Amino acid sequence: MTSQGASIQISGIVQGVGFRPFVYGLAARLGLAGWVRNTSAGVEIRVDGAPAALEQFTSLLRTELPPLARIDTFEVSWQPANGFEQFEIIPSAAIASAFQPISPDICICDDCLKELFDATDRRYRYPFINCTNCGPRFTIIRDIPYDRPNTSMVDFKLCANCESEYREPLDRRFHAQPVACPDCGPQVWLESTASDSPPIVQGEAAIQAARNSLSEGKIVAIKGLGGFHLACDATQPAAVEELRRRKLRVGKPFALMFPSLNNISEHCQVSPAEAELLQSRQRPIVILNRLPGSRIAAEVAPSQDTLGAMLPYTPLHYLLLTHPDLPPLVMTSGNLSEEPICTDNSEARQRLASLADVFLLHDRPIETRCDDSVARLGPGGGMVLRRSRGYAPDPLRLPFETPGILAAGAELKNTFCLTRQRYAFLSHHIGDLENYPALQAFESGIQHFERLFRIQPEAIACDLHPDYLATRYAMQRAEVDQIPAIAVQHHHAHIAACMAENGLDETARVIGVAWDGTGYGEDGAIWGSEFLLAGYAGYRRLAHLPYVPLPGGDLAARQPWRMALAWLQHSGIDWDSDLAPVSHAAQADSEIDRLQALKHQLKSGLNSPPTSSMGRLFDAAAALLGIRQEVSYEAQAAIELETLADPAERGIYPLELRPDGEINPAPLLMTLLADQRRGVPLPSLSARFHNSLANLVVEVCRAARQQSGINQVALSGGVWQNMFLLKAASQALEKANFEVLLHHQVPANDGGLALGQALVAAVRLRNG
Repeated sequence: MTSQGASIQISGIVQGVGFRPFVYGLAARLGLAGWVRNTSAGVEIRVDGAPAALEQFTSLLRTELPPLARIDTFEVSWQPANGFEQFEIIPSAAIASAFQPISPDICICDDCLKELFDATDRRYRYPFINCTNCGPRFTIIRDIPYDRPNTSMVDFKLCANCESEYREPLDRRFHAQPVACPDCGPQVWLESTASDSPPIVQGEAAIQAARNSLSEGKIVAIKGLGGFHLACDATQPAAVEELRRRKLRVGKPFALMFPSLNNISEHCQVSPAEAELLQSRQRPIVILNRLPGSRIAAEVAPSQDTLGAMLPYTPLHYLLLTHPDLPPLVMTSGNLSEEPICTDNSEARQRLASLADVFLLHDRPIETRCDDSVARLGPGGGMVLRRSRGYAPDPLRLPFETPGILAAGAELKNTFCLTRQRYAFLSHHIGDLENYPALQAFESGIQHFERLFRIQPEAIACDLHPDYLATRYAMQRAEVDQIPAIAVQHHHAHIAACMAENGLDETARVIGVAWDGTGYGEDGAIWGSEFLLAGYAGYRRLAHLPYVPLPGGDLAARQPWRMALAWLQHSGIDWDSDLAPVSHAAQADSEIDRLQALKHQLKSGLNSPPTSSMGRLFDAAAALLGIRQEVSYEAQAAIELETLADPAERGIYPLELRPDGEINPAPLLMTLLADQRRGVPLPSLSARFHNSLANLVVEVCRAARQQSGINQVALSGGVWQNMFLLKAASQALEKANFEVLLHHQVPANDGGLALGQALVAAVRLRNG
């Protein structure tokens, strides 16, 4: 029989996911000889066999993939047979400057979960059970190729049994880099938060003791996959309130971990699509509607009708929660408010000692901190609101080739992005760059990504705002490296991110609706209600709200009553004493007359930069309706306004679209207040406000389509996390025959901004 040879190069998610054993088994099945190996560029295969068998081999390589594998490129070159006599897996090869994608951390698989609770298995109740189909990846890797010496598992020497599994090509733990067992792997223990306290108990006893502490209403710091959680019993109001007090988290909702999907269904409405999202291998926190009879303490999510729910995703979580007497747990990030999540045991002992009563620790080092991801169901499927564990650093495939670009992202909800060829590596969630520890996490994350993906940036993109720490980093780095720094307008970057995620090429243009709270404009004002005619190369501003003063600057974002009064003055509406924000300001226990002080501030313009922010208009509406005058976290007023909206209400209020593109909301505010004084219920008022803005989107987009002939509308920016508004606007646009582009894989908020910055910079660099 004539024998032929083939050389195959494969890139994508093909390391650490059981790809080489899959290739080995397939070759054995088809009677082929040769070898397979990992390289810094992916997987390389040399194979000999009958031509028909080789054709079948190359076909099945694409269609019978392991669960976590993904092929991005597949190149075959045919050649004479090499004379191989058997098929084997040979050692990995490093290739200078080559790179490959890396699998994110993945929840425990069904096979490992079965073994975890099988009393006859040698890994029975072992908190670090894993295989090539599950477990840590991104949080333990130090460099590529993804081999055990390049991970934080390097110091755990395999026992004879684990070594045998690790070396056996047909075993599902073949080259599973975190593979371990109770005899040779990481261990768990419980200790007091008292300094230099020795372990209280270890192993199974530690998990039981932690469970007892939670039942007693104590707060437990739990070291997990990408950092620490602070946990408490979610059904005990006193425990939840104490956690808020210690963590300095006044009103922002806590995430919850439930033992099972059935348990979630006892507390939340769960549709089949939401169940699929909850049970996906990424295991994000999913925002769900709360059931009225839920026993979850109201203090978990004050003034909200939703809960952030997730299922266990590590074996340690399953061991902790699989108990009939343990209720759902608050599982919030292990940090003081606004600080990065803790990852190191010694760091946690210092930073979390005042927050937790006991520590549940382990000794597997975390190489990269990675918060839980957050998602919810929106129009067209799941929408990622915070992209981190389970998603990062899985790259996005880009619609065109890019050079090496580093995009620094924004100040809030920061992520950075590195591009190379047709890949965009959007980082894990860094958080708000408002303190030095966050900046350190940002800088070390960039260094890690550049090393992993072998990217030496040719240019750096950043936000226009000169005072953002990310912008300062970009400018200083560009000067040191002697490469271009490309400043990208905030809302242009939002629209570009949405375009890239939806696969639009370099020539595409869209009508972009970028609505958020804050974005530095080219005129130095604070934008945020932008209708843009945009492509990657540039944009034209079509319409926006008028500029109104932002009295007190950032203070106005924390005190919505200030924005309400600013909008009243701008709209020519008197500050009558029956209005909630006027009453609130007048009743303040202060020697200063806040109303007079604000009038003077608005008149003089002192510390009152102009803003066209849509987010601040939402704040104003919430304050005018008496919902929220002061906030303790970003967008709290707008979220509570949305919570009240009646989905059955169809009424709308008028807005004036002026010929110069300025959108005057004064008619809306006047009618809203008139309805309020007539006693229209608050849910109807909220819904009418939302409906009015959805109607505005359609009106402006129709005018833009008539002018430009463009029929695609991209919705981006933090305001579009408002599901009531998003559904109303997208449905109305589709009814008007627009093609609507939404975010699904990348956050609509500033967590997706770096992707847009990178694509804009790439096109500008190419165009000179």
